[in-house]
Amino acid sequence: MRFDVFDSPVQFLEQEGISADHDWLRQYQLWFQNEGQAISDAVDRAGTPWLRMFDRWGTRVDEILYPPEYWRMLRQGYRSGVLWRVVEQNSLIPAYLLLYVTGFHDPGLACPYTVSLSTLSPLSKYGDPERKAQFLPRMLERDDNVWQGATWMTEIKGGSDLGAAVETVAQPDGNQWRLTGDKYFASNAGAELAVVAARPEGAPQNVRGLSLFLVPRRRGDGQLNYCIRRLKDKIATRSVPTGEVELRQSEAWLLGRAEYGIYLILEALNLSRVANSVGAVALAQRAITDAYSFATQRTAFGKPIVQHPLLHRQFEHRCQQLRAASRLAWEAVYLLDEVWQEKPPYSDRYHLFRLVAHLAKYWTAEFAVETAKWAMEVYGGVGTLYEYRVERWLREAMILAIWEGTSHRQMLDGLEVIERKNGHRLLLQHLRGNASDSALRAMEARVDRQLGLDEIEREGTLEDLFDDLASFTANALLNRQG
Repeated sequence: MRFDVFDSPVQFLEQEGISADHDWLRQYQLWFQNEGQAISDAVDRAGTPWLRMFDRWGTRVDEILYPPEYWRMLRQGYRSGVLWRVVEQNSLIPAYLLLYVTGFHDPGLACPYTVSLSTLSPLSKYGDPERKAQFLPRMLERDDNVWQGATWMTEIKGGSDLGAAVETVAQPDGNQWRLTGDKYFASNAGAELAVVAARPEGAPQNVRGLSLFLVPRRRGDGQLNYCIRRLKDKIATRSVPTGEVELRQSEAWLLGRAEYGIYLILEALNLSRVANSVGAVALAQRAITDAYSFATQRTAFGKPIVQHPLLHRQFEHRCQQLRAASRLAWEAVYLLDEVWQEKPPYSDRYHLFRLVAHLAKYWTAEFAVETAKWAMEVYGGVGTLYEYRVERWLREAMILAIWEGTSHRQMLDGLEVIERKNGHRLLLQHLRGNASDSALRAMEARVDRQLGLDEIEREGTLEDLFDDLASFTANALLNRQG
């Protein structure tokens, strides 16, 4: 096992068969090595930024006050093309490559880029011509004037059961809508444009009654269109401001057909779930990198601790798991890149993507947490100290396991794809040639047995099957050549 590639995200991706050897990506990685990582560390140490709610005249401004270096770090990714390259190349791959390198250095910073991407996509797919002409050019700027996006779905009752939890109401107002409600976990608070889940007046009180709306930061008259009640204190991801957002008769535009809102919401979430998977693998790579650097220099019982057989074997095992996790995450990326411009009703290929995305989000997030914890153990006592960064990767990883749906949510959504769309058969057919026929038949039979259980038992015993299906998929993809 080659350990020399693990300190370079681009080199690792290339070793794993991901085409990442681009000058612009290497320059972005080099910027982080030379400048960005120090800024990231300082932002993490500083904690939650300050919200300046009013100017000196008492006018509401809701300005988030980071140090100037933060904004330089944030804008680096936008200038490098996390948004504009997607449109220029008609592909999501450049965005996820940049997200991987970002996640290696600062997992929290990948969030603004991700939710901006999850705003750009529905706007370009479902926005009316006037809205696209108004907003798309601002999001595709290649300099510091670029607009950021945000995806605001979650309210105080939580995000898993959107049908019951979303209480934000949308009222028609000519060719516009007015939204009133509160978003409790609003990542990238302060964004110039957000896609927001709301329920039109009179719509059913379930997920079918939800619609997706486009909400700019400022109204047509230049006044604030939403207010930030406060910013959240989080254990990590300090590079993305998360707040409570108040919508009060906020100007909005409907995206797509009102009755298709839940599909549009899930499309945005799927973009983020794949990004979460990519970021989890990048974080795990970073944790292994830092642990290996420490283990080659720390001496115990007369030799570097990495030379002790048990720890050396653990490194080999972690690296093999990292390769499998990487294959699973990037399979989700490539499948998404095939289907991301589909509109409902979706193809079988889209439902295959959905299952792979749930498996990847679940498995890579859990792997990132386990690997970050293990890296702290390699460091020993100093691994628990705030000043040596390795503890940060565990804090960051814990959030990756929750963002965009917990592991429980991924299992239940994955089960839905299996039950309603025969997702397991689509997946196993997709893996044919990467696993033996007998192994594929055995896994199909196991899933079928699970489906044959009564409803309570089927869900209650799901975890072992889902974990094994994710592991099976990852390792089968690891066998794929090229």
